[in-house]
Amino acid sequence: MQHKVVDLKDVVIRFAGDSGDGMQLTGSLFADMSAIYGNGLATFPDFPAEIRAPHGTVSGVSGFQVHIGSEGVETPGDFCDLLVAMNPAALKSNAKWCKPTAMILVDGDAFDEKGMSRAGFETDDPFTELKVEDRTLIVAPITTLTQESLKDSGLDPKTVLKCKNMFTLGMACYIYSRPLEYIYQYLERKFSKKHPELIEPNKKVLNDGFNYAANIQAIPNTYTVAPSKNKKPGTYRNITGNQATAWGLLAASEKSGLPLFCGSYPITPATAILEELAIHKSLGAKTLQAEDEIAGICTAIGASYAGNLAVTTTSGPGLSLKTEALGLAVMAELPLVVVDVQRGGPSTGLPTKTEQSDLNQALYGRNGECPMPVIAAHSPSNCFDAAFMAAKIALEHMTPVMLLSEGFLGNGSEPWRVPAMADYPDIKPPFVNGILADGNRFQPFERDQETLVRRWAIPGQKGFEHRVGGLEKNHAGVLSTDPANHELMVRERAEKVARVARKLPKLEILRGPSSGKLLVVGWGGTYGHLLNAVEEVGDAVSYVHFDYINPLPSNTAEVFSAFEKILVCELNSGQFVGYLRASMPQFNYLQYNKVQGQPFLVSELVDAIKKEI
Repeated sequence: MQHKVVDLKDVVIRFAGDSGDGMQLTGSLFADMSAIYGNGLATFPDFPAEIRAPHGTVSGVSGFQVHIGSEGVETPGDFCDLLVAMNPAALKSNAKWCKPTAMILVDGDAFDEKGMSRAGFETDDPFTELKVEDRTLIVAPITTLTQESLKDSGLDPKTVLKCKNMFTLGMACYIYSRPLEYIYQYLERKFSKKHPELIEPNKKVLNDGFNYAANIQAIPNTYTVAPSKNKKPGTYRNITGNQATAWGLLAASEKSGLPLFCGSYPITPATAILEELAIHKSLGAKTLQAEDEIAGICTAIGASYAGNLAVTTTSGPGLSLKTEALGLAVMAELPLVVVDVQRGGPSTGLPTKTEQSDLNQALYGRNGECPMPVIAAHSPSNCFDAAFMAAKIALEHMTPVMLLSEGFLGNGSEPWRVPAMADYPDIKPPFVNGILADGNRFQPFERDQETLVRRWAIPGQKGFEHRVGGLEKNHAGVLSTDPANHELMVRERAEKVARVARKLPKLEILRGPSSGKLLVVGWGGTYGHLLNAVEEVGDAVSYVHFDYINPLPSNTAEVFSAFEKILVCELNSGQFVGYLRASMPQFNYLQYNKVQGQPFLVSELVDAIKKEI
């Protein structure tokens, strides 16, 4: 058979194995290498909740999907062109994601009687049992070949086995014509200080994997995916949503001139934001790993009172614990950014899986009349802008702001064009200015007539002494149980949040005509999947996406009124559509929901949309 080099517009690779097989690292390296090469890409890490599930079992399989393309890539892809399965359990749990034309690469050494039994196979032919025997199958003795490659390296047997992922990565790089230089540079950076003895063995096994793939007959063709030609000029890097969130907050700190403080408690999948901010002390970031979720938000509120850009990060269970303190921040009218990287719930739920099921908690999960702005990021790179805007709204409108991310966004990655800070607006907190006239007292809850925002007096300013706290007060800051005053303050706090809409971008139709029979609506991390689905369906439908949820963009009703039906798609049981029905009941809402701890597939969205038209 004559070898061919085939040009592709895009390709999806799924790496899967035990949690200790290094599949997350392998996928990340393939993605980073492709980003440097110039491809568009999107990634989807998919790992188990168990810290260490029984070796070789389906419950312990860890996966990482990479979608690279020569044009814009909006999703990690529905199904894969290459499945790398390091053991029988990885094959069993991931075979369903293979395209009919897919290649399947497995470590044949792992497919012994013990491995097959642990994975739950009933026969000795896993490919036929899974009905993938018609795919291009590459059964390579990866464990044996890795041991042979490193037999003279001086490494102990356990360390040698940890290099299997590098051999596999070398094979994948040959199949898709990826250069190895980036991975060489990564190995040098990673091991040069503490373990320089690991650099050359890893380079060798990577190169041996590449050469092995080049010399076997089981791989009929290799493939190329050209760099994207439509990118704006600039500096790009591959970035995860959690990294982008941290950097957006740092950018807001710079543009506001305020030091950043993050008080948080570690929780999956939000911990990486705290970890990333902790790296950047040189940029004025202060971080505190608190003893619990309540301490995390309370330290942030204290930092806000002292004049910092204050942040706390969490996921759904932690947000539940923060709700009482959130009420304090609303009552005291102090700026605060609360980042909720959503995961499957309720309770501990699915800690490593994605969902959009915290929206009701973000909107209503506090006692009393306690409104606050809620915004949502829609892609890993958009987390930067979303975090920046959350901080801008919080600081300029003197209110806590909820920023909703998702596990799919926080852990996923895509190329990000490093922006110029000159392109971002200044952030101007409403600090008190000057000195009070003789005989006047500072009125801490006296409001700007246009925005209803109170002024911000930092403790220690002479003449601006005042009280804030959880008890109701009047405009002068005096404790008050007067019924009329309480109603006045409740209405003013709510109207202050409502008037944020005056500063928000208008809702825009992203695809399709400005009027018609069906408008598809999404929010948060469903953006890429919905965009691709609507493009596939064509001009019979239109599409809008909400980044701003409370308040809604001011022209929302105007946009909705031009369509007969509105199909709201979200990864929960219908929380956003319920909010829209309550806010604007005059429209005809439909809904399509998925609650599986997994993102939408473009194909299932296409089917749902076609069903309605």
